[in-house]
Amino acid sequence: MAISIIAVLATVLLDRFAYYKEMAAKAAMESMVRIIKTGLQIRLAELIIGNRQAQAAALETDDPTQWLDATPANYGGAYGEPLQRGTWYFDTPERHRVYVVNAGDRLYVDIQAEPKQIRFRVRLLKDRLQLGGAVVDSVTGVTLLPVSVYEWR
Repeated sequence: MAISIIAVLATVLLDRFAYYKEMAAKAAMESMVRIIKTGLQIRLAELIIGNRQAQAAALETDDPTQWLDATPANYGGAYGEPLQRGTWYFDTPERHRVYVVNAGDRLYVDIQAEPKQIRFRVRLLKDRLQLGGAVVDSVTGVTLLPVSVYEWR
């Protein structure tokens, strides 16, 4: 009887441990997304202040890691085999920032890849402005968006 209770408690404990490990990985990934967004926004602000908005298009095509003060410890560089779990990559042909999920038992991802991956792309936010008598497209912001749906359940 006591062994059965201990076995049940151990099973529950291991399940909870796996859950919290996955939620910690999720929090770390979301934190990195915010750091990358902030780096992109600072870079865009530098371009706007320097009256170099025309160079903003490079934000959508270049690796956003270059705009960070320091390269993250879990940045693996160019996307390619073999992929290491818990690591960020830059997929140069697709222009995607890719996170290879470390623990993803509770993660639903639209893209069927093994190991599970969450892909992001940089998008410039634009608005039409009236300057003098002309209407001009102007870059008003930058963001990092998921390429497909993902959800931790």
